[in-house]
Amino acid sequence: MLDSNEVQDNQLMIGGILATDLAAQYGTALQVYDISKVRSQIHAFQRVFRENDIDYAVSYASKAFACIAMYQVLAQENAHADVVSGGELYTAIKAGFPMDHISFHGNNKSREELEMAVDNHVGVIILDNFYEIQLLSEVLATKNETIDVMLRVSPAVSAHTHEFIQTGQQDSKFGFDILTGQADEVLQQVLKEPNMNLVGVHSHIGSQIFETDGFKIETEKLVKLMQHWNDDFGYMPSIINVGGGFGIKYTDADHPIRPEDFVQQILTTLRHETESRNLPLPAVWIEPGRSIAGPAGTTLYTAGSSKDIPEIRKYVAVDGGMGDNIRPALYGADYDAMVANDVHDDNVELVTIAGKYCESGDILIKDIELPVLHPGDVIAVLATGAYGYSMASNYNLNPRPAVVFVENGKSQIAIERETYADLIHLDKKLDI
Repeated sequence: MLDSNEVQDNQLMIGGILATDLAAQYGTALQVYDISKVRSQIHAFQRVFRENDIDYAVSYASKAFACIAMYQVLAQENAHADVVSGGELYTAIKAGFPMDHISFHGNNKSREELEMAVDNHVGVIILDNFYEIQLLSEVLATKNETIDVMLRVSPAVSAHTHEFIQTGQQDSKFGFDILTGQADEVLQQVLKEPNMNLVGVHSHIGSQIFETDGFKIETEKLVKLMQHWNDDFGYMPSIINVGGGFGIKYTDADHPIRPEDFVQQILTTLRHETESRNLPLPAVWIEPGRSIAGPAGTTLYTAGSSKDIPEIRKYVAVDGGMGDNIRPALYGADYDAMVANDVHDDNVELVTIAGKYCESGDILIKDIELPVLHPGDVIAVLATGAYGYSMASNYNLNPRPAVVFVENGKSQIAIERETYADLIHLDKKLDI
């Protein structure tokens, strides 16, 4: 899980800084991002497109993790970003992110969110349902504006991943179904909209996918759809957006290929399918989130109390848990961890890392071998950069952790730690 340069004198390093120093300076629980890893993965995606001489956009999936500083990094690397809410769009605006590099997703965008998107001239709105088309048409007509749009379709591809993060199957809340003819119906409707410029088609088959087969089938189906739309309706998409979902390594049980290798499979399939059908090669957009943010993130906790149940289990509690990482409780996600101040100690014991929240299911890692833990030890949970902080809550009225960006031996606060005052700043006392 770690490179040799990430351990120094038996201590974990993150971005050139001792993890224990970060914990001492900023406190725990603490979400730390090695920004060099974010940049490196973006560059790897960009490189595979350039090598294949295909027009592209690497559009970061904001839902994985978003804040002003993250959007600044994305802009520096000429990446695009997709947003799924007014809040994500607002954050990107405040970061000064270029709006023409924004794709606006979501299966139930409100009128207010669509107005915000139109007013700020986002690059493209991904249409997900018929009601949304009606709303957007009204907004555009009222404001006398035009905007680029894509159609999200359901390609009937069931990715080999957890059912909660499958999105491309026919029975899905997302997109227009191809098999029933919905996609054809919406195509004809949108082509008649005077204020919408239809630029392409979008699909997304799921998340944390380890095999290329699903993406190959998805690409084949999208090209087949392109040909059908061209032959029957005289419309040829100039962009196909294949979504994201490229799996990453959380533990030694995971064996994903490199994220850029998924893209290579997509591009190889696309070139073969378009050439065999004598179709023009469209631009290809991807929407990686987890594969960019996940490996770059590490959560630091401080060990506290322990509970040893003889011949059953030893629990070690930390100063965080499901409030900053709901994934283990939500769908049994697995993580690896280490003792940041004692990485390679051979004197190990089997422990379960428990959170501090009032739920029996608040377990971060069940049954992991770690060096013998003592109160005050810093425990580092690896690959927590995606869907940790972004899904964080204030359950039990616990403040959310701080987020720190590190790079080349320097650290900077990206999100301040919440205070107790922050927790109640919207509360109002009754006038009784």
